[in-house]
Amino acid sequence: MVLDSIVSSPHRRSTSLRKQFARDEVGSWSVLARRHRFLLTALVLLAFLCTVYLYFAITLGSGGPCSGLTGKHRDACLSKLSSSTGKLKFH
Repeated sequence: MVLDSIVSSPHRRSTSLRKQFARDEVGSWSVLARRHRFLLTALVLLAFLCTVYLYFAITLGSGGPCSGLTGKHRDACLSKLSSSTGKLKFH
């Protein structure tokens, strides 16, 4: 008796899924958007957060070893860097 209900239940489920797919038009974009609304929302949120992170990482990132210096200290730092690489740099 229990075996009969186990064997017959997957058959019933597959027929109901076939009816649902035929009724909803599987290839439609609106059906796809409705079924995956949570995943699409999460993807949009992730893309937005990555964009914000990259913006701040680029704009607030380190500008180099002499970025915090001003005046004569900056000139001295730049001259040390240019002399260590063997190339002249004009800033």
